[in-house]
Amino acid sequence: MTLLKELENRFGAEKVKVIYYKNSGNKMELDGIENYPFILIEIQMRSPIKILMTGNLSEFKMSVPEKFEGKEYKELYFCLPNYWDIENQENDQMNWVFEILFKLQKHVKSKETWLGVGHTLPFTIPISPISKTMNQKYFFLNEAVFLKDKLFPLEIENKQIEFLSIIPIYEDEFDYKVGKGTYKFQKKLAQKNVTELLDDYRGTVLKNNWKFFELKN
Repeated sequence: MTLLKELENRFGAEKVKVIYYKNSGNKMELDGIENYPFILIEIQMRSPIKILMTGNLSEFKMSVPEKFEGKEYKELYFCLPNYWDIENQENDQMNWVFEILFKLQKHVKSKETWLGVGHTLPFTIPISPISKTMNQKYFFLNEAVFLKDKLFPLEIENKQIEFLSIIPIYEDEFDYKVGKGTYKFQKKLAQKNVTELLDDYRGTVLKNNWKFFELKN
């Protein structure tokens, strides 16, 4: 796995490992997830954090629109606080990160489609909160912000691999992003210092009185 080697060179071999999904009792019953390699990276910043990343999505060339030519190769990741014991997969409140990464990779390949900054998706259909501790219902794909100095693009075998972060967002944030666009939503996140680092306790970046019908055409 060339990607693994390059990440080991960047972060240190002792900080990077391949892990597999072990809990067969997941609600999504995703065929193949238990044999799918995820990459786990431990990074020491002000506080230690962990990155859980797709293991081989960048082996697939995405069918991107012409204006995004050169951005065909990507890996997706979640940025996890250190207190998340992600390797203890008996905790069902955390396993959704594996399931979402796997679902997105499978979707891209089976539909021969692409993912990029600004794309959004629901956690489940019908729409429901992510977990007992996280009430967000959607995900927003963004460039690296908290990890911009760590997860800059990699050059491997004459292709550039970019890293897309996955940020859980609330329903009102989803409506705002759809109505106002990616750039204005990114500004809202930045104003509230919301990045890809998961926070079980963060609130919405919008005022409670924001209404979708207030959007101006």
